[in-house]
Amino acid sequence: MNFLKTTAAHPLFLLLNIGLSITYFVYICFLFPIGNPALFSLLVLGEVFHLWQVFGYIHSVWPRKRVSEFDERYTPAVAVYITVTGEPADIVEETLKAATEMKYPNFNVYILNDGFVANRENWREAEELADKYGVRCLTRKTPGGAKAGNINHAMTKTEEPFIVVFDADHVPVEHFLKKMMGYFVDEKVAFVQSPQYYKNFEENLVTGGAWEQQELFFGAISKGKNTSNSAFMCGTNMAIRRTALDEVGGMSEFSIAEDFLTSLLIHEKKWKSVYVGEVLASGLAPEDFLSYYKQQFRWARGSLEVAFKYNPLFRRGLTFSQKVQYLSSASFYLSGVIVFINAVLPLLYFYAGIEPISINTMTLALIFIPYIFVVLYTIQLTSNFSYTFRALSFSLSSFPIHIKALWQIIIGKKSGFVVTSKKAVSGNHGYLVTPHLVYIALVVFGIIVSYLREGFSASVLSNTAWSIIYVAAFIPFILAAFQKVAADETVPLEPAKKGRA
Repeated sequence: MNFLKTTAAHPLFLLLNIGLSITYFVYICFLFPIGNPALFSLLVLGEVFHLWQVFGYIHSVWPRKRVSEFDERYTPAVAVYITVTGEPADIVEETLKAATEMKYPNFNVYILNDGFVANRENWREAEELADKYGVRCLTRKTPGGAKAGNINHAMTKTEEPFIVVFDADHVPVEHFLKKMMGYFVDEKVAFVQSPQYYKNFEENLVTGGAWEQQELFFGAISKGKNTSNSAFMCGTNMAIRRTALDEVGGMSEFSIAEDFLTSLLIHEKKWKSVYVGEVLASGLAPEDFLSYYKQQFRWARGSLEVAFKYNPLFRRGLTFSQKVQYLSSASFYLSGVIVFINAVLPLLYFYAGIEPISINTMTLALIFIPYIFVVLYTIQLTSNFSYTFRALSFSLSSFPIHIKALWQIIIGKKSGFVVTSKKAVSGNHGYLVTPHLVYIALVVFGIIVSYLREGFSASVLSNTAWSIIYVAAFIPFILAAFQKVAADETVPLEPAKKGRA
């Protein structure tokens, strides 16, 4: 797996990265004549955020040594939870079969069946599978707390001191437990996380883009977080110490990013975490654009809630590094606002002739090109050159999703937990990229308007260049939205009704 073969960048090179980023920031914000004051303020806001992102990434991948104790002879009793909310029986069965065949001396498998409380017509299928494989099916009859509530309910029905969680589609390898449980010989280790790997990444443009986004996180970023005891739970393929969960009141039911928030609360209690950089289970990426959109919205909404309601900077039990890492991860979803600002600035020049700063095109290129080259090369170097343009495209193009999530938090709108469909949802999902298509049309027409006004002036050329960069970045995202997927008879998983899991 190339994404796990990360390369440690030399500290001097990382310092060069920070130095060039600061230099670019200073030039843009302080050394050029200010144009429109309001636009200049927005530009500065964006550059502050970019500087923060660079610092957060450098902090993640900074070469640090951390050795976690491991003893393969340590084999405590484990409760293996497979969370199910109406997923197709064939997908659940594949995971269940693999879970029961794991090579480990002391574990029990449980199906955590939320199909009944979520009004799934096929909820009895989970119980039938449990009978077929001789495991217990814990079917909730009282709703609440979504996936976190499902896990907390199971904790009251089981006794094993350690818990392993698999989503319905994540199929473990037979040595999963052997690779994970030995880290708990250290009594301060609260949870151990392994990567999420999408085995269907070659299915279509959506699965490919979704996976390529994940490669950077589960490669360089997660391995870096591990060195500062900042790796957090990612919902599946994880092992947890029961006493650590009990200390924070179980999985948090106050956020749709229950894994992220619970990890923060556990770290705040001075527990340790471990990230295992080895693929030990294989799952499914969203196979259609609508499912991808819903998944990204849930992650954005949950992470931003943590940033605003449980701001890591003010959590006294966290170390400085943990505060940086949690805030960096949570604030990533603010990038949608910054992408929107940066993309709109050229349009304002095209149609209104206003710009945030007055700058010569050549001068801008001289300070921008070295800065962006080093930033991108740092990402490529530390990710073993696995980061792709499509991954960048999907990240930048998700700005409407991020803005929607932020807006709902600002106005206090509640959002239920939406289970990602495990099979393709057919239909035309092109409407989800309407903002991108409108932007491209505005760019094309805007270039014509500005040319008729002043010809190919330096400002027209520089703003045209900026806008074309965003148009190019949006193209793979737009193509994924319009790609037709094979129809599937499975009913798509919709949000549970209010008060349901």
